[in-house]
Amino acid sequence: MKKKRVMNLRIFEGDASIIDRTGTESLIPTQESNEIIQGVVTQSAVLQRGRRLANMTSRQFKMPVLDMLPIAYFVNGDTGQKQTTKQAWDKKFITAEEIAVIVPVPEAVLDDSEYDIWGEVKPRIVEAFGKVIDGAILFGVNKPDSWRDDVVSTATKAGSVVTLGSADNLYDKIMGEDGVIAKVESSGFFVNGHMADITMRAKLRGLKDEIGNPIFKSDMQSVTNYTLDGSPMNFPNNGSFDKSKALMISGDFSQLTYAIRQDITFKLFTEGVVQNTDGSIAYNLMQNDMVALRAVMRLGWEIPNPINSVQKDKAKRCPFSLLKAGA
Repeated sequence: MKKKRVMNLRIFEGDASIIDRTGTESLIPTQESNEIIQGVVTQSAVLQRGRRLANMTSRQFKMPVLDMLPIAYFVNGDTGQKQTTKQAWDKKFITAEEIAVIVPVPEAVLDDSEYDIWGEVKPRIVEAFGKVIDGAILFGVNKPDSWRDDVVSTATKAGSVVTLGSADNLYDKIMGEDGVIAKVESSGFFVNGHMADITMRAKLRGLKDEIGNPIFKSDMQSVTNYTLDGSPMNFPNNGSFDKSKALMISGDFSQLTYAIRQDITFKLFTEGVVQNTDGSIAYNLMQNDMVALRAVMRLGWEIPNPINSVQKDKAKRCPFSLLKAGA
């Protein structure tokens, strides 16, 4: 009698997550995957506001960035000599890294449930992916080693930070000559968007003009449209925004570029072993009559930050600025 070969899949929880490609089958068709990727973009404030490039065809994408501007000269008289100039480009790399999550469920739960378990799980996976992306890109939370510095670290290194003390005027700190918007403009960029902690909504609602009228709300019935100097605001509510590092991030979000290497794919595992980080077995899918759903996505990002005529010093040039809370 021919022995049936059993494909063994090991799934590690925690820091050592490894998935064998064998013994799997597709759970959700391609059109569902496309629907999910749009959901992640909707859930992620960064992917909504940033500029999406064409999908990557390999793990790394090389992006040319303007690094030297040509210079023109006056010619001295009719016989004066014309001078030469040049233009140069630097290169930056977008490296795609993987985001993944695994959801193990007993088969008995799937059979007995009166609800569509996977239909309930799918939105939570979308939300989890959006939170991970925003946290890594904005604040560097658990970011891959191959990724560049996060937005907050980049702006901090460039000195593009405004501190809001308890006695300071919020309007001046945002809109004034040395406010967060002016910091971006001094680098040669125009602000086209803002992201802020949800507590900033109350701070903005409390702003009043010289005679005591609210600046952001004209009446108590209409919806408040939060914009600053004509640029829209996002208030990420997926748990990714860290107000201890920044109350608000303002900038030219066309300079936050990202590319997707792999749209979200789903696979359902019916056989395999789920191990803890210490090597002990948490679940044996076959023995415990369980299935495990795995979702995977790969993407990368970069800040091109090309040279411009306003700020030629790369160390001081930054398309983003921060509003931070004072001590």
